[in-house]
Amino acid sequence: MPIYEFRCQKCNTLFETLVSSTSPEEVACKQCGSKEVKKTISAASYRLSSSSSGSKIPAGALSGCSSRSGFS
Repeated sequence: MPIYEFRCQKCNTLFETLVSSTSPEEVACKQCGSKEVKKTISAASYRLSSSSSGSKIPAGALSGCSSRSGFS
């Protein structure tokens, strides 16, 4: 299941949650419990590192997800 970032339309809380593709309507705000939430666009979390050959390769995900790291 993918992790999506949502913003509550009632209390404006930004939060991340795992969402089943079969029932995305079950997402509720973690702060107030409202189901009036909107999916936001969040930034990808990875970095490029240089190898000895000078090429850029993905070095993997950075540590953890941050609910304050996305675009809104």
